[in-house]
Amino acid sequence: MSRITPLRSLTRLTTRQLAHSNVSAVVRPAIAVSQTRGYKRNPQPMRDVMTGEIIQTPDLDASLLKITKTTSPKTPLPPSKLVFGKTFTDHMLTVNWNSANGWGTPEIKPYAPLELDPSSTVFHYAFTLFEGMKAYRQEDGTVRLFRPDMNMARMNRSAARIALPTFDGEALIELIKKLVVLDSEWIPKEPGYSLYIRPTLIGTQNALGVGPSSDAMLFVICSPVGPYYASGFKPVQLLATTKFVRAAPGGTGGYKLGANYAPGVVPQAEAAKEGYSQNLWLLGKEHALTEVGTMNLFVAFKKPDGTVELVTPPLDDVVLPGVTRDSALALARAHANGDKIPGLPEKLVVSERKLIMADLVEAEKNGTLVEVFGTGTAAIVSAVDKIGYEGRDIEIPTGPEGLGSIAKGLLDRMTAIQIGEIEHPWSVIANPVKSV
Repeated sequence: MSRITPLRSLTRLTTRQLAHSNVSAVVRPAIAVSQTRGYKRNPQPMRDVMTGEIIQTPDLDASLLKITKTTSPKTPLPPSKLVFGKTFTDHMLTVNWNSANGWGTPEIKPYAPLELDPSSTVFHYAFTLFEGMKAYRQEDGTVRLFRPDMNMARMNRSAARIALPTFDGEALIELIKKLVVLDSEWIPKEPGYSLYIRPTLIGTQNALGVGPSSDAMLFVICSPVGPYYASGFKPVQLLATTKFVRAAPGGTGGYKLGANYAPGVVPQAEAAKEGYSQNLWLLGKEHALTEVGTMNLFVAFKKPDGTVELVTPPLDDVVLPGVTRDSALALARAHANGDKIPGLPEKLVVSERKLIMADLVEAEKNGTLVEVFGTGTAAIVSAVDKIGYEGRDIEIPTGPEGLGSIAKGLLDRMTAIQIGEIEHPWSVIANPVKSV
Protein backbone atom coordinates (compact mmCIF):
# COMPACT_ATOMS: atom_id res chain seq x y z
CA MET A 1 0.00 0.00 0.00
CA SER A 2 1.39 3.40 -0.89
CA ARG A 3 1.55 6.07 1.74
CA ILE A 4 -0.74 8.40 -0.23
CA THR A 5 -3.92 7.02 -1.71
CA PRO A 6 -6.57 9.15 -3.44
CA LEU A 7 -9.77 9.24 -1.41
CA ARG A 8 -13.27 10.17 -2.57
CA SER A 9 -14.20 11.35 0.92
CA LEU A 10 -12.77 11.82 4.39
CA THR A 11 -12.08 8.19 5.20
CA ARG A 12 -9.63 5.99 6.99
CA LEU A 13 -8.83 2.35 6.37
CA THR A 14 -12.11 0.52 6.32
CA THR A 15 -12.92 -2.41 8.57
CA ARG A 16 -12.93 -4.66 5.49
CA GLN A 17 -9.43 -3.52 4.50
CA LEU A 18 -8.10 -4.11 8.00
CA ALA A 19 -9.82 -7.48 8.27
CA HIS A 20 -7.83 -8.68 5.25
CA SER A 21 -4.55 -7.11 6.32
CA ASN A 22 -1.66 -8.89 8.00
CA VAL A 23 -2.06 -8.16 11.71
CA SER A 24 1.66 -8.70 12.32
CA ALA A 25 2.49 -5.67 10.18
CA VAL A 26 2.09 -2.06 11.22
CA VAL A 27 -1.09 -0.71 9.67
CA ARG A 28 -0.35 2.35 7.57
CA PRO A 29 -3.55 4.06 6.54
CA ALA A 30 -3.60 6.54 3.68
CA ILE A 31 -2.20 9.86 4.83
CA ALA A 32 -1.69 13.38 3.68
CA VAL A 33 1.86 14.66 4.01
CA SER A 34 2.01 17.83 6.08
CA GLN A 35 2.55 20.84 3.86
CA THR A 36 4.83 22.44 6.46
CA ARG A 37 6.53 19.38 7.93
CA GLY A 38 9.88 21.08 8.47
CA TYR A 39 8.44 24.10 10.24
CA LYS A 40 6.52 22.37 13.04
CA ARG A 41 3.26 24.01 11.99
CA ASN A 42 -0.11 22.33 12.30
CA PRO A 43 -0.71 19.61 9.71
CA GLN A 44 -2.93 20.69 6.84
CA PRO A 45 -5.62 18.73 4.98
CA MET A 46 -4.97 17.75 1.37
CA ARG A 47 -7.25 19.66 -1.02
CA ASP A 48 -8.27 19.13 -4.62
CA VAL A 49 -6.13 21.52 -6.70
CA MET A 50 -9.11 22.44 -8.87
CA THR A 51 -12.00 22.73 -6.40
CA GLY A 52 -10.25 23.31 -3.08
CA GLU A 53 -12.33 20.53 -1.56
CA ILE A 54 -10.69 18.55 1.24
CA ILE A 55 -9.98 15.08 -0.16
CA GLN A 56 -7.68 13.72 2.54
CA THR A 57 -6.85 14.65 6.11
CA PRO A 58 -3.40 14.48 7.74
CA ASP A 59 -2.22 11.33 9.44
CA LEU A 60 -0.31 11.21 12.70
CA ASP A 61 3.04 12.99 12.21
CA ALA A 62 5.79 12.43 14.78
CA SER A 63 7.92 15.26 13.36
CA LEU A 64 5.38 17.80 14.63
CA LEU A 65 5.83 16.72 18.27
CA LYS A 66 5.68 19.48 20.87
CA ILE A 67 7.26 18.77 24.27
CA THR A 68 6.40 20.67 27.45
CA LYS A 69 8.36 19.34 30.42
CA THR A 70 6.95 19.37 33.91
CA THR A 71 8.17 22.06 36.29
CA SER A 72 7.21 19.93 39.30
CA PRO A 73 8.73 16.48 38.83
CA LYS A 74 7.57 13.82 41.24
CA THR A 75 9.84 11.54 43.23
CA PRO A 76 9.53 7.94 42.03
CA LEU A 77 8.45 5.43 44.66
CA PRO A 78 10.95 2.83 45.87
CA PRO A 79 10.55 -0.29 43.72
CA SER A 80 9.34 -2.31 46.70
CA LYS A 81 6.38 0.06 47.11
CA LEU A 82 5.10 -0.19 43.54
CA VAL A 83 1.59 -1.55 43.00
CA PHE A 84 0.56 -2.38 39.45
CA GLY A 85 -1.23 0.51 37.77
CA LYS A 86 -1.19 2.86 40.76
CA THR A 87 1.87 5.03 40.04
CA PHE A 88 2.32 7.17 36.94
CA THR A 89 5.27 9.02 35.45
CA ASP A 90 5.68 12.78 35.06
CA HIS A 91 4.52 13.07 31.47
CA MET A 92 1.87 11.86 29.03
CA LEU A 93 1.34 12.00 25.28
CA THR A 94 -1.84 13.41 23.75
CA VAL A 95 -2.99 14.06 20.19
CA ASN A 96 -6.47 15.01 19.02
CA TRP A 97 -8.30 14.05 15.83
CA ASN A 98 -11.43 15.26 14.12
CA SER A 99 -13.11 14.24 10.92
CA ALA A 100 -12.62 17.64 9.27
CA ASN A 101 -8.91 18.17 9.96
CA GLY A 102 -7.48 14.73 10.70
CA TRP A 103 -4.75 14.20 13.27
CA GLY A 104 -3.52 17.29 15.08
CA THR A 105 -0.20 18.16 16.70
CA PRO A 106 1.17 15.49 19.10
CA GLU A 107 2.14 16.85 22.50
CA ILE A 108 4.12 15.41 25.39
CA LYS A 109 3.15 17.36 28.48
CA PRO A 110 2.93 17.01 32.26
CA TYR A 111 0.67 14.19 33.43
CA ALA A 112 -2.71 15.70 34.29
CA PRO A 113 -6.46 14.98 34.22
CA LEU A 114 -8.24 15.09 30.88
CA GLU A 115 -10.93 17.70 30.25
CA LEU A 116 -13.94 16.11 28.53
CA ASP A 117 -17.51 17.23 28.00
CA PRO A 118 -20.10 15.10 29.85
CA SER A 119 -21.70 14.29 26.50
CA SER A 120 -18.49 12.81 25.07
CA THR A 121 -19.23 9.60 23.19
CA VAL A 122 -16.70 7.62 25.24
CA PHE A 123 -18.95 7.94 28.31
CA HIS A 124 -22.17 6.82 26.65
CA TYR A 125 -21.36 4.40 23.86
CA ALA A 126 -17.99 2.90 24.91
CA PHE A 127 -15.89 4.43 22.15
CA THR A 128 -12.66 3.33 23.80
CA LEU A 129 -9.81 0.95 23.07
CA PHE A 130 -6.34 0.48 24.48
CA GLU A 131 -3.07 -1.42 24.33
CA GLY A 132 -0.68 -2.77 26.94
CA MET A 133 3.05 -2.84 26.29
CA LYS A 134 6.29 -2.50 28.24
CA ALA A 135 9.65 -0.75 28.15
CA TYR A 136 12.77 -2.19 29.78
CA ARG A 137 15.96 -0.41 30.87
CA GLN A 138 19.38 -2.04 30.78
CA GLU A 139 22.28 -1.24 33.08
CA ASP A 140 23.88 1.03 30.46
CA GLY A 141 20.68 3.07 30.17
CA THR A 142 19.42 1.52 26.95
CA VAL A 143 15.62 1.49 26.83
CA ARG A 144 13.90 -1.23 24.84
CA LEU A 145 10.32 -1.83 23.66
CA PHE A 146 9.01 -5.32 22.92
CA ARG A 147 7.34 -5.79 19.53
CA PRO A 148 5.61 -2.40 19.43
CA ASP A 149 4.62 -2.93 15.79
CA MET A 150 2.26 -5.71 16.92
CA ASN A 151 0.54 -3.38 19.39
CA MET A 152 0.13 -0.69 16.74
CA ALA A 153 -1.38 -3.14 14.25
CA ARG A 154 -3.83 -4.46 16.82
CA MET A 155 -4.71 -0.94 17.98
CA ASN A 156 -5.52 0.11 14.41
CA ARG A 157 -7.61 -3.01 13.91
CA SER A 158 -9.56 -2.27 17.09
CA ALA A 159 -10.05 1.36 16.05
CA ALA A 160 -11.50 0.36 12.69
CA ARG A 161 -13.92 -2.05 14.40
CA ILE A 162 -15.61 0.76 16.36
CA ALA A 163 -15.31 3.56 13.78
CA LEU A 164 -12.48 5.43 15.50
CA PRO A 165 -9.62 6.86 13.40
CA THR A 166 -6.68 4.72 12.38
CA PHE A 167 -3.16 6.15 12.28
CA ASP A 168 0.40 5.62 11.13
CA GLY A 169 1.68 2.96 13.54
CA GLU A 170 5.34 3.83 12.95
CA ALA A 171 4.63 7.45 13.89
CA LEU A 172 3.04 6.45 17.20
CA ILE A 173 5.98 4.16 17.97
CA GLU A 174 8.35 7.11 17.50
CA LEU A 175 6.21 9.27 19.77
CA ILE A 176 6.10 6.56 22.44
CA LYS A 177 9.88 6.26 22.26
CA LYS A 178 10.17 9.99 22.98
CA LEU A 179 7.82 9.73 25.95
CA VAL A 180 9.52 6.66 27.40
CA VAL A 181 13.01 8.10 27.04
CA LEU A 182 11.91 11.36 28.66
CA ASP A 183 10.57 9.42 31.67
CA SER A 184 13.17 6.64 31.59
CA GLU A 185 14.34 7.44 35.13
CA TRP A 186 11.00 6.04 36.26
CA ILE A 187 12.00 2.57 35.06
CA PRO A 188 13.53 0.86 38.11
CA LYS A 189 17.02 -0.53 37.62
CA GLU A 190 16.32 -3.70 39.58
CA PRO A 191 15.87 -6.94 37.59
CA GLY A 192 12.32 -7.81 36.69
CA TYR A 193 10.99 -4.24 36.73
CA SER A 194 9.67 -2.39 33.70
CA LEU A 195 7.58 0.53 32.53
CA TYR A 196 4.03 -0.40 31.60
CA ILE A 197 2.78 1.69 28.66
CA ARG A 198 -0.93 2.27 28.06
CA PRO A 199 -1.82 3.78 24.65
CA THR A 200 -5.54 4.64 24.61
CA LEU A 201 -7.93 5.97 21.97
CA ILE A 202 -11.34 7.43 22.89
CA GLY A 203 -14.24 9.12 21.15
CA THR A 204 -14.69 12.72 22.31
CA GLN A 205 -17.52 14.09 20.17
CA ASN A 206 -19.76 16.31 22.32
CA ALA A 207 -23.15 14.95 21.31
CA LEU A 208 -25.58 12.19 22.17
CA GLY A 209 -26.63 9.70 19.52
CA VAL A 210 -25.14 6.45 18.27
CA GLY A 211 -22.89 6.91 15.26
CA PRO A 212 -19.22 7.39 14.33
CA SER A 213 -17.50 9.87 16.63
CA SER A 214 -16.44 13.01 14.76
CA ASP A 215 -13.75 13.71 17.37
CA ALA A 216 -11.24 11.51 19.13
CA MET A 217 -8.24 11.68 21.43
CA LEU A 218 -5.23 9.39 21.51
CA PHE A 219 -3.23 9.48 24.72
CA VAL A 220 -0.42 7.44 26.26
CA ILE A 221 0.38 7.14 29.97
CA CYS A 222 3.13 5.12 31.67
CA SER A 223 3.39 3.30 34.99
CA PRO A 224 6.47 1.67 36.57
CA VAL A 225 5.73 -1.92 37.59
CA GLY A 226 7.48 -4.67 39.47
CA PRO A 227 8.01 -8.34 38.61
CA TYR A 228 4.83 -10.40 38.39
CA TYR A 229 6.44 -13.26 40.30
CA ALA A 230 8.16 -11.24 43.03
CA SER A 231 8.08 -14.14 45.54
CA GLY A 232 8.13 -17.19 43.30
CA PHE A 233 5.80 -18.69 40.72
CA LYS A 234 2.18 -18.96 41.83
CA PRO A 235 -0.08 -21.12 39.65
CA VAL A 236 -3.64 -19.93 39.15
CA GLN A 237 -6.86 -21.89 39.55
CA LEU A 238 -9.56 -21.55 36.90
CA LEU A 239 -13.31 -21.96 36.95
CA ALA A 240 -14.51 -23.16 33.54
CA THR A 241 -17.68 -21.15 33.22
CA THR A 242 -20.72 -22.05 31.18
CA LYS A 243 -22.90 -19.44 32.90
CA PHE A 244 -21.18 -16.46 31.27
CA VAL A 245 -19.83 -15.97 27.73
CA ARG A 246 -16.93 -13.63 27.02
CA ALA A 247 -17.33 -13.42 23.23
CA ALA A 248 -19.03 -15.02 20.25
CA PRO A 249 -18.22 -15.26 16.53
CA GLY A 250 -18.90 -12.00 14.73
CA GLY A 251 -18.63 -10.01 17.96
CA THR A 252 -15.79 -7.97 19.42
CA GLY A 253 -13.84 -10.56 21.42
CA GLY A 254 -10.92 -10.38 19.00
CA TYR A 255 -10.44 -6.63 19.59
CA LYS A 256 -8.91 -4.85 22.57
CA LEU A 257 -11.90 -2.69 23.43
CA GLY A 258 -12.72 -1.27 26.83
CA ALA A 259 -16.24 -2.67 26.49
CA ASN A 260 -14.85 -6.23 26.64
CA TYR A 261 -13.44 -5.89 30.15
CA ALA A 262 -16.09 -4.55 32.53
CA PRO A 263 -18.49 -7.46 31.79
CA GLY A 264 -15.82 -9.87 33.06
CA VAL A 265 -15.63 -8.37 36.54
CA VAL A 266 -18.78 -10.03 37.97
CA PRO A 267 -17.90 -13.51 36.60
CA GLN A 268 -14.41 -13.21 38.09
CA ALA A 269 -15.85 -12.16 41.44
CA GLU A 270 -18.15 -15.18 41.39
CA ALA A 271 -15.20 -17.44 40.54
CA ALA A 272 -13.27 -15.97 43.49
CA LYS A 273 -16.15 -16.81 45.85
CA GLU A 274 -15.75 -20.45 44.82
CA GLY A 275 -11.98 -20.38 45.43
CA TYR A 276 -10.73 -19.84 41.88
CA SER A 277 -8.40 -17.12 40.59
CA GLN A 278 -9.94 -16.54 37.17
CA ASN A 279 -12.46 -17.79 34.66
CA LEU A 280 -11.75 -20.18 31.83
CA TRP A 281 -14.08 -18.88 29.14
CA LEU A 282 -15.99 -21.58 27.25
CA LEU A 283 -18.02 -21.29 24.06
CA GLY A 284 -20.84 -23.33 22.57
CA LYS A 285 -22.45 -26.66 23.36
CA GLU A 286 -19.11 -28.47 23.13
CA HIS A 287 -17.61 -26.13 25.74
CA ALA A 288 -14.77 -25.01 23.50
CA LEU A 289 -11.87 -23.34 25.32
CA THR A 290 -11.14 -19.73 24.37
CA GLU A 291 -9.28 -17.56 26.91
CA VAL A 292 -8.08 -17.56 30.53
CA GLY A 293 -9.41 -14.48 32.30
CA THR A 294 -7.70 -11.77 30.24
CA MET A 295 -4.94 -14.05 28.93
CA ASN A 296 -4.50 -16.39 25.99
CA LEU A 297 -4.50 -20.12 26.70
CA PHE A 298 -1.99 -22.90 25.98
CA VAL A 299 -2.34 -26.62 26.72
CA ALA A 300 0.36 -29.30 26.29
CA PHE A 301 -0.49 -32.95 25.61
CA LYS A 302 1.81 -36.00 25.43
CA LYS A 303 1.25 -38.17 22.36
CA PRO A 304 1.79 -41.97 22.20
CA ASP A 305 5.13 -41.64 20.39
CA GLY A 306 6.51 -39.32 23.09
CA THR A 307 5.96 -36.12 21.10
CA VAL A 308 4.48 -33.22 23.04
CA GLU A 309 1.80 -31.15 21.29
CA LEU A 310 1.48 -27.53 22.42
CA VAL A 311 -2.01 -26.31 21.53
CA THR A 312 -3.67 -22.90 21.64
CA PRO A 313 -7.23 -22.18 20.47
CA PRO A 314 -7.51 -20.48 17.05
CA LEU A 315 -8.42 -16.80 17.00
CA ASP A 316 -11.61 -17.21 14.93
CA ASP A 317 -12.62 -13.59 15.64
CA VAL A 318 -13.32 -14.64 19.24
CA VAL A 319 -9.89 -14.80 20.88
CA LEU A 320 -7.77 -11.66 21.26
CA PRO A 321 -4.61 -11.85 19.09
CA GLY A 322 -2.19 -11.44 21.97
CA VAL A 323 1.34 -10.21 21.32
CA THR A 324 2.70 -12.64 23.93
CA ARG A 325 0.60 -15.43 22.40
CA ASP A 326 2.11 -14.75 18.99
CA SER A 327 5.61 -14.62 20.51
CA ALA A 328 5.15 -17.91 22.37
CA LEU A 329 3.92 -19.59 19.18
CA ALA A 330 6.85 -18.25 17.17
CA LEU A 331 9.45 -19.31 19.75
CA ALA A 332 7.92 -22.76 20.18
CA ARG A 333 7.82 -23.29 16.42
CA ALA A 334 11.42 -22.12 16.11
CA HIS A 335 12.38 -24.66 18.78
CA ALA A 336 10.56 -27.41 16.85
CA ASN A 337 12.52 -26.38 13.75
CA GLY A 338 15.92 -26.55 15.44
CA ASP A 339 16.43 -23.27 17.33
CA LYS A 340 16.36 -25.05 20.66
CA ILE A 341 15.10 -23.49 23.89
CA PRO A 342 16.16 -25.07 27.21
CA GLY A 343 13.24 -26.74 28.98
CA LEU A 344 11.11 -27.38 25.92
CA PRO A 345 10.60 -31.02 24.83
CA GLU A 346 12.99 -32.32 22.20
CA LYS A 347 10.05 -33.54 20.11
CA LEU A 348 7.52 -30.71 20.02
CA VAL A 349 4.56 -30.02 17.72
CA VAL A 350 2.80 -26.66 17.84
CA SER A 351 -0.88 -26.40 16.88
CA GLU A 352 -3.62 -23.79 16.67
CA ARG A 353 -6.76 -25.88 16.82
CA LYS A 354 -10.07 -26.22 18.56
CA LEU A 355 -9.97 -27.56 22.12
CA ILE A 356 -12.99 -28.69 24.09
CA MET A 357 -13.26 -29.49 27.78
CA ALA A 358 -13.72 -33.20 26.98
CA ASP A 359 -10.14 -33.16 25.65
CA LEU A 360 -8.79 -31.99 29.02
CA VAL A 361 -10.98 -34.39 31.00
CA GLU A 362 -9.75 -37.33 28.90
CA ALA A 363 -6.10 -36.20 29.04
CA GLU A 364 -6.20 -35.96 32.84
CA LYS A 365 -7.75 -39.41 33.00
CA ASN A 366 -5.13 -41.09 30.80
CA GLY A 367 -2.14 -39.12 32.08
CA THR A 368 -1.34 -37.22 28.88
CA LEU A 369 -2.05 -33.72 30.21
CA VAL A 370 1.43 -32.16 30.50
CA GLU A 371 0.75 -28.53 31.48
CA VAL A 372 -1.62 -25.58 31.02
CA PHE A 373 -0.67 -21.90 31.08
CA GLY A 374 -1.86 -18.47 30.05
CA THR A 375 0.10 -15.73 28.29
CA GLY A 376 -0.18 -11.95 28.51
CA THR A 377 1.78 -8.73 28.84
CA ALA A 378 1.66 -8.53 32.64
CA ALA A 379 2.86 -12.01 33.64
CA ILE A 380 4.23 -13.14 30.25
CA VAL A 381 3.22 -16.68 31.27
CA SER A 382 1.09 -17.89 34.17
CA ALA A 383 0.80 -21.57 35.08
CA VAL A 384 -2.55 -23.24 35.81
CA ASP A 385 -2.68 -26.06 38.37
CA LYS A 386 -6.44 -26.63 38.65
CA ILE A 387 -9.58 -26.18 36.54
CA GLY A 388 -13.00 -26.44 38.13
CA TYR A 389 -15.47 -28.01 35.70
CA GLU A 390 -18.94 -29.44 36.26
CA GLY A 391 -18.53 -29.94 39.98
CA ARG A 392 -14.99 -31.32 40.11
CA ASP A 393 -11.41 -30.15 39.69
CA ILE A 394 -9.10 -31.18 36.90
CA GLU A 395 -5.61 -31.37 38.42
CA ILE A 396 -2.75 -30.16 36.22
CA PRO A 397 1.00 -30.75 36.72
CA THR A 398 3.10 -27.61 37.30
CA GLY A 399 6.49 -28.98 38.33
CA PRO A 400 8.49 -28.30 41.52
CA GLU A 401 8.92 -24.58 40.74
CA GLY A 402 5.21 -23.97 40.28
CA LEU A 403 5.70 -23.49 36.54
CA GLY A 404 5.88 -26.25 33.93
CA SER A 405 9.03 -26.70 31.87
CA ILE A 406 7.46 -25.41 28.63
CA ALA A 407 6.06 -22.27 30.26
CA LYS A 408 9.35 -21.70 32.10
CA GLY A 409 11.41 -22.15 28.94
CA LEU A 410 9.27 -19.68 26.99
CA LEU A 411 9.29 -17.22 29.90
CA ASP A 412 13.09 -17.30 30.17
CA ARG A 413 13.64 -16.90 26.43
CA MET A 414 11.10 -14.10 26.05
CA THR A 415 12.46 -12.23 29.08
CA ALA A 416 16.02 -12.49 27.74
CA ILE A 417 14.85 -10.91 24.48
CA GLN A 418 12.88 -8.17 26.22
CA ILE A 419 15.78 -7.00 28.38
CA GLY A 420 18.40 -7.30 25.64
CA GLU A 421 20.33 -10.32 26.94
CA ILE A 422 19.58 -11.93 23.58
CA GLU A 423 19.63 -9.59 20.60
CA HIS A 424 16.48 -10.05 18.58
CA PRO A 425 14.43 -8.02 16.07
CA TRP A 426 11.52 -8.05 18.53
CA SER A 427 13.49 -5.87 20.95
CA VAL A 428 13.31 -2.28 19.66
CA ILE A 429 15.76 0.22 21.12
CA ALA A 430 14.23 3.59 21.98
CA ASN A 431 17.44 5.44 22.81
CA PRO A 432 20.64 3.96 21.36
CA VAL A 433 23.38 4.47 23.94
CA LYS A 434 26.70 5.46 22.44
CA SER A 435 29.70 3.51 23.64
CA VAL A 436 32.35 5.59 25.35
